[in-house]
Amino acid sequence: MMGGGGGGWGMMRALREEDAVKQHKLTSGTFKRVMRFARPYRRDITIFLITVVVSAAIGVATPVLAGDVVNAITSNKASAGATVIRLALIIAGLSIASAGLSLAQRWYSARIGEGIIYRLRSEVYDHVQRMPLQFFTRTQTGALVSRLNNDVLGAQRAFTSTLSGVVSNVIQLALTAGVMLSLNWQITALSLVLLPVFILPARRVGRRLAAITKESYELNATMNATMTERFGVAGALLVKLFGRPESESERFGEKAARVRDIGITSAMYGRAFFVAMMLVASLAQALVYGLGGWFAVNQTISAGTVVALALLLTRLYGPLTELSNVRVDVMSAMVSFDRVFEILDLPPAIAEKPDAVEIPKGSSRVDFRDVWFRYPTAAEVSLASLEDVATLDRKQTEPVLRGVSFTVQPGQMVALVGPSGAGKSTTSMLVSRVYDVTEGSVAVGGIDVRDASLASLRDTIGVVTQDAHLFHESIAANLRYAKPDATDEEIWAALRGAQVEELVRALPDGLETVVGERGYRFSGGEKQRIAIARLLLKAPSIVILDEATAHLDSESEAAVQRALSVALAGRTALVIAHRLSTVREADQILVLDDGKIVERGTHEELVAAGGLYGDLYRTQFTASPIDSPLTTGLPASPAAA
Repeated sequence: MMGGGGGGWGMMRALREEDAVKQHKLTSGTFKRVMRFARPYRRDITIFLITVVVSAAIGVATPVLAGDVVNAITSNKASAGATVIRLALIIAGLSIASAGLSLAQRWYSARIGEGIIYRLRSEVYDHVQRMPLQFFTRTQTGALVSRLNNDVLGAQRAFTSTLSGVVSNVIQLALTAGVMLSLNWQITALSLVLLPVFILPARRVGRRLAAITKESYELNATMNATMTERFGVAGALLVKLFGRPESESERFGEKAARVRDIGITSAMYGRAFFVAMMLVASLAQALVYGLGGWFAVNQTISAGTVVALALLLTRLYGPLTELSNVRVDVMSAMVSFDRVFEILDLPPAIAEKPDAVEIPKGSSRVDFRDVWFRYPTAAEVSLASLEDVATLDRKQTEPVLRGVSFTVQPGQMVALVGPSGAGKSTTSMLVSRVYDVTEGSVAVGGIDVRDASLASLRDTIGVVTQDAHLFHESIAANLRYAKPDATDEEIWAALRGAQVEELVRALPDGLETVVGERGYRFSGGEKQRIAIARLLLKAPSIVILDEATAHLDSESEAAVQRALSVALAGRTALVIAHRLSTVREADQILVLDDGKIVERGTHEELVAAGGLYGDLYRTQFTASPIDSPLTTGLPASPAAA
């Protein structure tokens, strides 16, 4: 009864997916696009399908030969022995051929499937990396990862199990039904009477199973999100600080208990379904033996025919049940492709022009010319399915920058200051082309960044952010991210310039020390200095510091400032700072408010003018009289010396 069992489990899976498939509307042209996508594998797919067809033919031929063996045994002919041996050898040969074909099918199936997974994952991963930063701030990371895993595997199934299953089942069903009808149409017709007794109740069970399976998926997704948040360093620290581990365990346990209960119910549904299917198939087989035996006793048909019909029946129910849900199987695979294509069709906000030019090495002049900028709408950069919302907001936001113009001359340090939300960080992101201007232009070395090659732009600009990110890899791997071919000597030189060489040398594993998730094995100041070492290794001509010392204590800030004094030497610098004391020595200070430059000048000029900068400066120094000019590398306070 192997054929019936396989068909039953396939049917159960299809029934679980049926509701989700019905609710998803395919994008126009998905099927044609899938076919174009499969074109590189058409030779492998053709050979694969040929092996499937031959295997199906062998599967039908074997029961017929078994019937011939019985007929030869009962024929009482002198040549019966030779006939039986010959038929046995043929059956053995077909079995060997079937085994070989099975291996060939598996090889081609793996080759096609893994090739599709590789291509899809590679294309999606490459495409996602080119999405704007706002895409990542809006998207649920788990939903995005699911596209790279679950949906890619679902798309793979279209060319392996679904395609081979449809072809194999159609061929096997047609051959089996044809042979059975040729042997005895009455027995064949009666043996199919019990099929509705199996399929109709199964569909009702399937709908119930689909409901609890959906609930299980949702609960598992919730638990995964909980674990991701709570097991991250920041989340684990918050739970410990507020002393809520028991409460967290209780909430998690409630969901896990419900998943357990659903698992038990689902297992019983599945087993009951399988038992019912086996029972119906066995009853049909009993009917064949009973009715066929009666015909054989009355010499209407031969005993071998009865055996052949009984064996063929086991290969009839499986294909029938599988093909009854072929639409759901095919649509499920198409839905997976559609969800993957949905991401691939989301256009990157930043694209390199075909005729992009290289920014000359050493270029360090930055020009903002009447720059206006507004952030893209959600509909421009994201997908509703990745945000778990019904529809995306299409309303345009107000401009963040309004007619900003300034120039940073080579070797100058220009500081951007102003209230939160004034547009300081946004300004810096336009230089490195994390975003593109809405109006106006940003030029580096006299070349509009939109006309420059992305590689030359990245080589020219180095950035140290407020929360410097380190990958969960070794110190050496994190530094070589800036310069993959860097030698150990170059890495040590960069660490020395960043004032962190002694710390790394004191570590048991030195450069091979794994920094931990997001670099949490190091303090904030140590992590910033490692990030500065990465900047020094890259050796850009333009440096952007985005609140690089914002959340450090005075001692760490002093160490980072000494490292920055090395990083900024001989380079053009654009510095964003809330702490005005860190930019007193800047060549020019630009004060932003509501997206506009409202003041510009040196520290002394702006304080004397008594405008917004003067107000901010007096407010900060009344609350925290710290003097730590960035360019001098002096400690922030006597306590930090």
